[in-house]
Amino acid sequence: MSALAGRSALVTGAGIGIGQAIAIELARQGAAVALHYASSAQGAQEAVAEIERFGGKAIAVSGKLGEVSTCRRIVDEAAEAFGGLDILVNNAGITHAMSFLKTSEEIYNEVFDLNMRGYYFCTQQAVTYMLKRGRGSIVNITSVHGAAGFPRHSAYAATKGAIIAFTRELAVELAGQHIRVNAVGPGLIEVPRYFDIPGYTNEFGGSLVPYGRAGQPQDIAPAVAFLASDAADFITGQVLYIDGGTTAKMALDWDETAQGE
Repeated sequence: MSALAGRSALVTGAGIGIGQAIAIELARQGAAVALHYASSAQGAQEAVAEIERFGGKAIAVSGKLGEVSTCRRIVDEAAEAFGGLDILVNNAGITHAMSFLKTSEEIYNEVFDLNMRGYYFCTQQAVTYMLKRGRGSIVNITSVHGAAGFPRHSAYAATKGAIIAFTRELAVELAGQHIRVNAVGPGLIEVPRYFDIPGYTNEFGGSLVPYGRAGQPQDIAPAVAFLASDAADFITGQVLYIDGGTTAKMALDWDETAQGE
């Protein structure tokens, strides 16, 4: 496939999980890809090697995106490597599951610095390169937590809701420059950290999703590639939930067997 041939892309948080799958898929469709990582150097290098094996072009870049100067440097490195930048996928993020009353200032700052500050200033720097191209595509990874409530995720959910608002506002602001901004909201997607949760199994994950199975990173990647491509040229300011029906389900406790026919 070559829907993205000749394009250059930066994917943040691409050392593992969803970001890694997105980076590989963009490369499969022809893009030259910079894979950002903060701590997953091995995963990023393995993905670069895989991309190079099938004839693609990729580099790995590292840094902590909670720092604005690092956001700018990472974008600059990607653009310099490929002679510009056409696609930005903001994916790097962190989750802390804890009750609202126990969420400390330090945890709040950590979550917002990466999940929102990183998105904001990576995008700001990337847009300077897209303006030179006269077009571009930004895909922000949000979450079902930005659409509905779930216990013990107040800070994380707040960032994901902010990402949705940021996506829509920026889509309007940049539409005249032909820079499209969309968001993808994954549901329960099995990434390595899920299996560190005591008692978590693939079967349990599947039982929580209306479609009957847990999602995989490869379920997210093709949709991101589509939104980055010319096939989505008239799509901007949208949020696409990829969640096996999770956000469509009305979460009322209702025992159907007790209600009769």
